[in-house]
Amino acid sequence: MADSISGVVATLIALAFSMSTFERYLERRRLHELAWSIALLMFAIASGALAVGAGTGWTGVSFRIFYLFGGVTNVPFLATGTIYLLFGRRWGNVAFASVSLYSVFAAGVIITARFHETLPRHVLAQAAKVLPGLPEVLAGFGSGLGSIVLVGGAIYSALKIRKRRAVIANCLIALGTLVTGASGLMNAIFDKMTAFSVSLSIGVAIIFTGFLVAADTARPRMESV
Repeated sequence: MADSISGVVATLIALAFSMSTFERYLERRRLHELAWSIALLMFAIASGALAVGAGTGWTGVSFRIFYLFGGVTNVPFLATGTIYLLFGRRWGNVAFASVSLYSVFAAGVIITARFHETLPRHVLAQAAKVLPGLPEVLAGFGSGLGSIVLVGGAIYSALKIRKRRAVIANCLIALGTLVTGASGLMNAIFDKMTAFSVSLSIGVAIIFTGFLVAADTARPRMESV
């Protein structure tokens, strides 16, 4: 029950933040906010799948949704938002197109991949054991490269842009991303499914705080984006 409740809470938090960020996009038409709202929606979908899996038992469908949106595609879209924010529309569009193609390909792979082990019904399975091979590679590539972009963006803004709000914003976004991926460190305190949802809630809250700080840091030429 606790796992399901924590998953629902994480879903509601991520969904509320996604809607708020998308509303800001509709008002200002800044594409980094669109990319971020997509990423937050993916966090909401992943935590929703986690809540369903914890509450009713894991199925192939719920696990694939959780894995695709929670471990493969969300961080790349967060990184795309950072590219829009720091480097403008041209490079952001390139990143957005690339990440979209990657996400479509990853979805096809994960939907059609066969489970190598029986999927536990009431325990969150380790993806590396049940979906090894290409799905695991895609997860490592997307999360790894996306995290590098986010951390690199924080360093770049500190060295090149030197605007205090920009530095703080990018550092918060990078920190929040690392928190969402660090649920394994919380297993000593919480059981595994609760660790994912708790760390997801905390990480998304930090990321959203970074979005709010970044609201006034966009470069002048992005005002019309």
